[in-house]
Amino acid sequence: MDLKKHLGIRISDDIHYKLTYISEYEGRSMNGQVLYLINQCIRNFEKENGEIEYSHKQ
Repeated sequence: MDLKKHLGIRISDDIHYKLTYISEYEGRSMNGQVLYLINQCIRNFEKENGEIEYSHKQ
């Protein structure tokens, strides 16, 4: 079963505004934009450092 996790973050007003602007420009929701950026970061990390193995027992 695919369980979703919740992640709450605190950001400044200017970062929130800029992220909203970029999200709208890219045609994504704010949540979609954050997930896109997280996945991009993970891909870049794994490209340089190798795949991170995922274990469901964490």
